[in-house]
Amino acid sequence: MPIPARAPDDDRSVPRHAARATREAGRQRRSQLLDAAGELFTTRGLADVSLTEIADCANAFPSQITYYFGSKEALFVEAACRDVLRAGTEVERAGARARTRQTYVRAIVESATHSPALLRFIEAMLLASRRPELAPLVERTLERLHDEGARAVEETLARRGWALVTTPAVEARAFWATVLGVVLQRSALGPAFDPATAEAAILLVLNLHPDQHGGAAAAAQR
Repeated sequence: MPIPARAPDDDRSVPRHAARATREAGRQRRSQLLDAAGELFTTRGLADVSLTEIADCANAFPSQITYYFGSKEALFVEAACRDVLRAGTEVERAGARARTRQTYVRAIVESATHSPALLRFIEAMLLASRRPELAPLVERTLERLHDEGARAVEETLARRGWALVTTPAVEARAFWATVLGVVLQRSALGPAFDPATAEAAILLVLNLHPDQHGGAAAAAQR
């Protein structure tokens, strides 16, 4: 019986130190493919990018894309999920630099709505709705966005002496649902979109007010 060829990064029957090196090489290759795909998908979209182009940009082979991701569509979804989590980190950083409730809302709205990652994540969600095997990654990404968002809101409340009418977890879910809807509307309307719409929508969601027990420190943030 012929011996089957060992797939790339299959660490069976290799020394342990070699297996570690192989796994690390696999992680690096996946990251390179995600980086290349993210750039191409951002500028040209899913339909207009080929596996060959992604592979060339990553100095890889098209077969490595199917090996690591299964399909171009799966690669698109994973790249979109990774990039929207990075966008979420940038939104958190933008909010942390703000000092008043007004500048806080403006900062997180601008950071979120100007990130191309959000529109690609919307496309990934729509794609996953037609490809059930891709849905779990989108679901996990949304859960992480919500969890990280809730943590960031809670830290902001404690640091600034603000309060909410509901819980940080609810606010985080409402924020991402709203901002994704705003990004979709902005994409559909183009130049006709009114930027004030985004800030108004988030202001309704993030009903921030001074903590009743915050005293002068909270009042100073008005």
